[in-house]
Amino acid sequence: MRVLGVDPGLTRCGMGTVDAGGARRVSLVDMRVVRSPAELAPHKRLLIIADGLQEVIDAFKPDVVAVERVFAQSNVRSVTGTAQVAGIVMLAAARAGLRLAMHTPSEVKAAVTGNGRADKRQVQVMVQRILRLASLPRPADAADAVAIAIAHSWRGSALSDEEPDQAQHGGAGTLPRATGGDLTPAQRMWAGAERMSRRHGAVAPAAKNDV
Repeated sequence: MRVLGVDPGLTRCGMGTVDAGGARRVSLVDMRVVRSPAELAPHKRLLIIADGLQEVIDAFKPDVVAVERVFAQSNVRSVTGTAQVAGIVMLAAARAGLRLAMHTPSEVKAAVTGNGRADKRQVQVMVQRILRLASLPRPADAADAVAIAIAHSWRGSALSDEEPDQAQHGGAGTLPRATGGDLTPAQRMWAGAERMSRRHGAVAPAAKNDV
């Protein structure tokens, strides 16, 4: 399975593509950031992001697109741009006939680090270890996108009987149906993050400085 992970942002949109195999094996295919200048009109900035995304889809032909779910906290201007880019990603996936999944930041962090509140540096370090890279993946937006792709790859292997299109229509979808003893520590952390998200509403991350 080839997964394209997208960390949506108007100034910096991270995109990371990985190949996933059995036994939680993942390998890096591509990692990049598409940037749009802040001085441009919003619609022209979105076009730059859309063109960059389409280039990645055409070049690497993913089977599924996984994008970070957007939450509003306090910076409305920032989250608006991020949500607009997420919409561009969703549209591109639909046009390409690809499955779409949406994951919260805490789910992704828990999946790759075992800590739903990990910072960007911790995510970078774990992505480096998982992919056996010679150096930390940079910039951080690209590392976040790769983490999203890895998290979706691992989550898919942990599920026993999820409906094929559930990720398209229900965001993160159901929890792994294996028993607690069958899950890795990171998967158990992820399951807890999903339960807390449904019970209390997902905790929004600090808004991106993305205007």
